[in-house]
Amino acid sequence: MTLVRYEVARDVAVITVDNPPVNALSPGVPGGIIEGLGQANSDQSISAIVLIGEGRGFIAGADIRYFSKPWPEGEPRLGGVIKGIETSSKPVVAAIHGHALGGGLELAMCCHYRVIVPGARVGQPEVKLGIPPGAGGTQRLPRLAGVKAALDMIVSGDPVTAQQSVSLGICDQLVEKDLLDGALEFASEVGQAGGPHQLARDRNVVVEASNLFEAKRKQIERRARGMRTPYACIECVEAAVELPFDEGLAREREIFEVCVASDESKAMRHVFFAQRAAGKIPGVSKSIEPRQFGSAGVVGAGTMGGGITMNFANAGIPVTVVEQDAALLDKGLSIIQKNYATTVAKGRLTQESMDKRLALITGSTMLDELADADIVIEAIYEEMPVKKELFGRLDKCTKATAVLTSNTSYLDVNEIAESVPKRKGNVLGTHFFSPANVMRLLEVVRTDTVDETVLMSVLNLGRKMGKLPIVSGVCHGFIGNRMLEGYFGEAAIMVEEGAEPEHIDRVMYEFGMAMGPLAVSDLAGLDIGWAKRKAAGNGVATDIPGSFVPNRLCEMGRYGQKTNRGYYLYEKGSRAPVPDPEVKDFAEQAARKFGIGPRDFDDREILERCLYPLINIGAAILEEGIALRASDIDLVYLNGYGFPVWRGGPMHWAGVIGLDVVAAGVRQYSRKSDLGHWKLSGVLENLADDGKTFEDYDKENQ
Repeated sequence: MTLVRYEVARDVAVITVDNPPVNALSPGVPGGIIEGLGQANSDQSISAIVLIGEGRGFIAGADIRYFSKPWPEGEPRLGGVIKGIETSSKPVVAAIHGHALGGGLELAMCCHYRVIVPGARVGQPEVKLGIPPGAGGTQRLPRLAGVKAALDMIVSGDPVTAQQSVSLGICDQLVEKDLLDGALEFASEVGQAGGPHQLARDRNVVVEASNLFEAKRKQIERRARGMRTPYACIECVEAAVELPFDEGLAREREIFEVCVASDESKAMRHVFFAQRAAGKIPGVSKSIEPRQFGSAGVVGAGTMGGGITMNFANAGIPVTVVEQDAALLDKGLSIIQKNYATTVAKGRLTQESMDKRLALITGSTMLDELADADIVIEAIYEEMPVKKELFGRLDKCTKATAVLTSNTSYLDVNEIAESVPKRKGNVLGTHFFSPANVMRLLEVVRTDTVDETVLMSVLNLGRKMGKLPIVSGVCHGFIGNRMLEGYFGEAAIMVEEGAEPEHIDRVMYEFGMAMGPLAVSDLAGLDIGWAKRKAAGNGVATDIPGSFVPNRLCEMGRYGQKTNRGYYLYEKGSRAPVPDPEVKDFAEQAARKFGIGPRDFDDREILERCLYPLINIGAAILEEGIALRASDIDLVYLNGYGFPVWRGGPMHWAGVIGLDVVAAGVRQYSRKSDLGHWKLSGVLENLADDGKTFEDYDKENQ
C-alpha cells in the first residue's frame, strides 16, 4: 500500500498522506513526505506544495506504538520531514480537515502556511499520554498563537476549533469550499507572489503577562495532583520564552525523553490502548450491523432516571420518561431543566441546544406511552421482585422488538431476563454511574441469553451518548461494585482495628484517589449499606468485622454528609470532613468485641489492604470471564471510581509494583483473615509465578 501519494495540479505539487484510519506518522509516512518534497523542489514548474491527508483528517499524530518499541532501522522520522519542510525553497501549505493533533499539528506548524475547513480541530493532546509535545510543538505554538493560548492548549491537551485556530494565528485561512481546491488556490497565489515565506521558528514570542507561568501552575494544582507531565509542559513553553529557538527545541526534547520513559506515561499510554480495545468483543462477528434506536423510554424520573433521560436527549433521541406519580414526574422534569440551565449558565451549552434537547423529552405517568419505543431503560429502586414485576408489565405494553434494559447496580440480570422468556434475547443490563448525565462510564451487562446484535447495538448507543461502554458478565455487583466491596470492607475493618479514618483517607488521597474510602462512604450515605445488611439479616444488621462501627453510626442517625455526621462531622453547608472522637470510641468497642485490640498502622499497610483486594478480586473476575480483559477493569476504575489516570488503573498498577509482590501480600493478609477477598486468585497466582503482568494476560487471551 502506498502511504504517501505525489501529484501535480497546475503549478502546485500535492503530497497526500493515506495511512488509514487516522493518518498516523507510522514508518513509511515520513519517508514518503520527504521524497515528495524533494521531487517538488527539483521541478522548476512547481511554485508551491500542498500537504494534505486522505480520508477523515489531516494527520492525527505520532504512531504511539513506537513509543515503546524500536523504530525500524533506516526509516526516516518526523524530524527529517520537519527539516525538509523548513529548508524547502518553495512554500509548503498544510491543508487541514478533520483533525491535526499532536505530531500532526507539529508538522503543520513547520509548514509556511496552514489553511483549514470549518469543523476541523487542531490540538496538542500529548499531555493525556503523559508526555509534552516532542517535535517542536511547545516552541512553535507560542510563536504562532501567543504564550497564553499555547499554554492553555498544551497543558490541557484540549483542541481548538478551526475558527479559533484562525483567530489565534495558528492557521492562516478558513476555507469555506472544497479543501483541496481552496488549498491549491491559496498555495498557487503565495507561490507565485514570491517570498519571503516566514516560518514559525523565525517569529518572536509574545508573552501577554509576566506571571503567566506561575498562574498556570497555581491553576492546575488540584487537577494535576500527583502528576509530572502538566508541569513538564509548562517548563517546555518557558523554554520557548527564555531560550533561542534551537536551544528551546533541545530543552523540549530533553524533557520529553524523561517523560516518555516514566511510569506515568506508560500508564497513560496503557489507558489509550485500553480504550481502543474496549469496543472489541471476542467471538462477536464484526459484520453485525447495530440497530439504530429512533425512540426511547425511561422508567423512573429520579436522580438516575433523569440523568439517563438527558443522555438520550443529548444523543438526539426522542425519549419518554415515565413516573408513577405526577408530582414525582414534575419534580424529575424540573431537575432535568435545571441541570441544562446550569450548563448553559456555565457557557458549555447554548440556549438553543438546551431548547432542542428539552423538546425531545416527554413526561408521562402511563407505561402504555412506551408502546412504540425502540429501547426502554428501567431505573427504579434495587429490589428484584419490583423490577421483575415491572419487566412483566413492559413485556406486555412494548413492541416485540423493543430492547429492555435494567439500570441495576448489583442484581442478577439473568434472573430479570428469564422473567420475560419470550424476549430474553432483548434484555440486558445498563449500569450507568451517578450522576448519569455526567459520568462517562457505562457497564453493559451481558446476560447469558442476549442477542449479539442487541449487545452491539447497546454498546453503540452508549458511545452515541458520549459514554465509555464496558462489557461485564453477570455477577453480584458486576465489575466495579463487586471489586469495591473489598476496598471499602478493609477500610472499615482497619477503623475497627485502630486506624483513624483521616489516616486511611489521607493515604488513599495521596496515592491519587479523588477521595478516601471513608469520605466516599459518608458522601454516598452509610444508610445504603445498613439497609442491605438489615435485609440480609431479616431486619437486623449483623455485627461482623467492618460493620460494627457503621451499624452504630446508623443507629444514631449518622448517615454521612446528608445528616452532617457519619465517619466524620460536617459543619452546616460544608463538605469538609472533621474528625470525630466518638468514632474512635465505637472502634474501641469493636476491638473488644472481636478481640483484635487497637494498634498503630503505617501508610504501607493501609495502602496494601485497600488496593490488594481490588486487584485480587479483579483477577477472580477475569478468571470467571466476567470481564473480557484486565484493561477493561482498569477503565472501569478510572472512569467510575476516581482511580488516578496516571496510575493506569488497579490492574496496570499491580504490574508496576510486581504481581509477585501483590500475591505475596495477599497470602500474608489471608493468614490473618478468612474473608473471601483475601483468597488468592488462580490467575494472579499463575501470573505472579511466571513473572508476567495483566497486560501479558490480555495479549494471551484475545
